[in-house]
Amino acid sequence: MNAAQNASSPFPSPSPWSRVAATVGLLTAVVAVLLTAFAWPSVRSHPHDVPIAVAGPPAAVAQVRTALDRARPGAFAVTEVADAAAAERLVRDRAVYGAVDAGPGGPRVFVASAASPVVAQSLQGLGAALAPTPRPSGGAPAAGPVTDLAPLPAEDPRGAGLSAGALPLVMGGLLAAVVLTRFVRGTSRRVVGALAFAVTGGAAVAALLQFWLGSLGGSYAANAGAVALAVAATSVSVIGLEALLGTAGLAIGGVTMMLIGNPLSGTATAPEMLPGWSGEFGGLLPPGAGGRLLRATAFFDGHGAASALTVLGVWLALGALLCLAGTLRTRHTTAPARPV
Repeated sequence: MNAAQNASSPFPSPSPWSRVAATVGLLTAVVAVLLTAFAWPSVRSHPHDVPIAVAGPPAAVAQVRTALDRARPGAFAVTEVADAAAAERLVRDRAVYGAVDAGPGGPRVFVASAASPVVAQSLQGLGAALAPTPRPSGGAPAAGPVTDLAPLPAEDPRGAGLSAGALPLVMGGLLAAVVLTRFVRGTSRRVVGALAFAVTGGAAVAALLQFWLGSLGGSYAANAGAVALAVAATSVSVIGLEALLGTAGLAIGGVTMMLIGNPLSGTATAPEMLPGWSGEFGGLLPPGAGGRLLRATAFFDGHGAASALTVLGVWLALGALLCLAGTLRTRHTTAPARPV
């Protein structure tokens, strides 16, 4: 059949096998990237440089340091404090994840399950590991007393709701950006729509997590504001990327927030549990900052929220600047030429 007959045929010719092979290769690469993005942080998860406090006389603190380095090398970054009251204050202020009181009364361990249930669980046995106390009848040592200074709600003692809520927050911001850029014309109207959705979506998500699932404590208004700010930072920044780069901007924003920001957020565990530098990097993206801010408002009266607020504010401002740059670029390229 010649080219003219091919063109007039009602049945299009099949794609060349080279295109089939290229498509299969692309799909394989996408699956590999998805697996790497979501499985690598979980499989390689282990504590490193987790900040904790140790209170007591210098000699006792030195013994605790030695025992920790021997039992879990590199797992903990120790801050020395004078007494148990100072250690408790650091835990409540989210400066550390837990503390050990090595004073004369025997080892006591302070944890904050609301900061990270995984880290709190790893700290539970520190009392027995550092200074075993024999049982009255002999045999295995008994663990020292453990005090949870910031427990999770009784309705959700494992923190499953907060961990599971991290993905909908990212998806909500991305969904808002995609829908608004496709169905709303005008960058300013898109931004207004994204901010309005952040408010209503934040109110809805916080209400479900706090009043239905019982996964959040603290002030509902503060929790709703934290969710709203995370959604706004995500959606406005992605809208800004689309305004400047078009469809490629949406793709870049989606990959950044979903494939990088969500797995590296540390919301389910803690940034210090993620491999290498990935936890610190994830905290610089809206999903990680949003999770940290919500923990601060829900369980720590806002303590430890400053860095998260800064990160989200920077992303929101960056999104606004990208929107402005995209608008100016569009006006420049579509402006009619002036007559000479």
